[in-house]
Amino acid sequence: MERRNAVTPVRTEVNDMSESEKGPSLSIREWAEDDRPREKLLRHGEHALSNAELVAIIIRTGTRGRSAVDIGRELLHRFKSLRAMSGVDIAEFREVPGLKDAKIAQIKAAVELGRRMLSEEKSDDEPVRHSSDVANRLMPIMRDLKKERFVLLLLDRKNVITDIINVDHGTVDQANPHVREILQQTLRKNAPSIIVAHNHPSGSIRPSDQDKAFTRNLVIAAFATGVTCFDHIIIGNNRFFSFADEGLIGTYVAEAKRNV
Repeated sequence: MERRNAVTPVRTEVNDMSESEKGPSLSIREWAEDDRPREKLLRHGEHALSNAELVAIIIRTGTRGRSAVDIGRELLHRFKSLRAMSGVDIAEFREVPGLKDAKIAQIKAAVELGRRMLSEEKSDDEPVRHSSDVANRLMPIMRDLKKERFVLLLLDRKNVITDIINVDHGTVDQANPHVREILQQTLRKNAPSIIVAHNHPSGSIRPSDQDKAFTRNLVIAAFATGVTCFDHIIIGNNRFFSFADEGLIGTYVAEAKRNV
């Protein structure tokens, strides 16, 4: 893969409040029909709605004295942006008055669908040519996670990604993937080559000593089994680190060849 360490940020800003958000906290059923979020979307299209109105449609109902739009507005005020809200965990959502588990599940499901949609913008049948091809695909689904997530990408002989497997979810500091498990899954799927990746919840992309030791062990073990490990990518805040781009994968492969 050639070096191209650049990621185009995806910006998501909070829209200005619509007229329906500026009124008193009445039940949405008491609003004029044109101001009700669901009816407004069906009549004028989703682009006519503010972010709080879209969130209101997801959570469906409010509570006594607070409409669904009021709750949507509070979520955006508390968490600052839709992107920031995508990284909020369930415990933080439970601190918002009026948000019970059913509504939280609806929000989390909508957020995850948005992440997956962004990750699908790259065609599944395009071969991986640069580290940025992988980073751009993983960035939307991994950059805002509050805990480390480790994924294994399986490639075919044309370097097309055939599968993305969640290997491990860790704490805020660390995931603990096992080289043996990664290679077992790779060999089970008959994949000739792999790329691994994980996120740093801090946003930093600097590899730790443990990251380096793990990557070295993986590359050497993969080489011994006839599998090519092309890269290990660390996802940060709209940035990424590529072990291949920095020459470390080549160093580990050279060591593996000397050990044969």
